[in-house]
Amino acid sequence: MREAEYKRKIVDYLKRNLKKGYTLESLKWALVDQGYSRTLIDIAIKEANLELSKEVPVLKEKPMITHEIVSDEGISEVKKSWWKRLFGID
Repeated sequence: MREAEYKRKIVDYLKRNLKKGYTLESLKWALVDQGYSRTLIDIAIKEANLELSKEVPVLKEKPMITHEIVSDEGISEVKKSWWKRLFGID
């Protein structure tokens, strides 16, 4: 098997198992234990990370973070952020 085919198999293996929740470090050492070269593994990791980063959706809008303070009586009040109080923004 050619090196390109080995690399493609390693990239697919990494992507599949990263999606399952395995850590990159554990997958790397599993491949080293199976006899793959560290250089080939490092190249495949870079390629897998690049391919996975292209699949991530881009956020177009920043999420709005708010918080509430709840007293013992159960009455809640929304507290303004420090920046909004500083600049007088409602």
